[in-house]
Order: sequence, then structure tokens, then C-alpha cells
Amino acid sequence: MAITISNEARTEVISSMQRYFAENMDEPLGNLAADSLLIFILAEIGPLIYNKAVNDVQDNLQSRISELDIEVHEAEFQYWRARKPK
Repeated sequence: MAITISNEARTEVISSMQRYFAENMDEPLGNLAADSLLIFILAEIGPLIYNKAVNDVQDNLQSRISELDIEVHEAEFQYWRARKPK
């Protein structure tokens, strides 16, 4: 599954990358180079981040599911125990 981002997000990311290069690198990063770098990052590193996020969500849901029986458990055969003797 290819990871895609909206055009608005792409514009923001490219702008951010260009600013980072301007402030931290010896050479500026042009639009074409920034777009190429973004394509590489989305294809090469994006799946790693995506899969980590999916695993985190699965772990979180599994934890919640394992606690579900504690939260919504109802004791069985309580009719006679709840009745007061006459």
C-alpha cells in the first residue's frame, strides 16, 4: 500500500524541509529536490512509521479488549443471592 499525502500536506512538508535545510545545511533544498526527497521518504521510511502506528493501535486495542470482561462482567446466578429471606 503506497503512502500518500494531500497536496496541502505535501506543500507544507516541502516548505518545512526547505526551511530545515536553509537553517541546518550548507546548501539550500530546491522544490524539485525536496519533492524527490519526500517521495523517497514516503516510499522508504513511510511504511516503517505506518506499521509502527498500526502495531501501537493493535496493542492498545488488545489491552482494552483484555480488560473488557472486567469492566462489563456480570455475575451469574445472582437471583437467589439478591433476594432477602422472609
